[in-house]
Amino acid sequence: CFRVDVTNLHAYAKSHGLSFYHAMIYFVTQAVNETENFRYTIRNGEVWLLPARTPSFTVLKPGSDQFQIVTAPCTGGLESFCRTAKEKTERQTAFLDPASETDDLIYLSCLPWFDLTCCTNERKVDVDDAIPRITWGKYVKEGDREVLGLSIEVNHRLIDGVHLGRFY
Repeated sequence: CFRVDVTNLHAYAKSHGLSFYHAMIYFVTQAVNETENFRYTIRNGEVWLLPARTPSFTVLKPGSDQFQIVTAPCTGGLESFCRTAKEKTERQTAFLDPASETDDLIYLSCLPWFDLTCCTNERKVDVDDAIPRITWGKYVKEGDREVLGLSIEVNHRLIDGVHLGRFY
């Protein structure tokens, strides 16, 4: 878990009418896909290099405490992705699209209600699970900057500290 300065991204998203959440998903996905080790997966005991990972993110249903998991390919530029993610979120009625559950995902989530200092996810232990899980919290003021805590869970058999540093 580490702090990320999001001042410029937040200002850009706001001035261009984009969802800050979708913009974060876009740039986190870009950083994941630019860091080769994040694209490794394990299939039948063998390591494979994926061409890219696809964001799969939580969305709170409007007027509800229930959430959905939306998966949208991260293609095109920032504005294009934000439009696609918004449209897919508005159209999806099911909790999850089972057809989108593949091993090329990145699980992404945001906890905008508090300043995140760390996050772990409940899961069944599977030593071959190579899907990165990335969560961030509420952005907060630090002087004249806006920062947030970002937490990453990865398979340490594939990703080491140097790779996390490259992502950062």
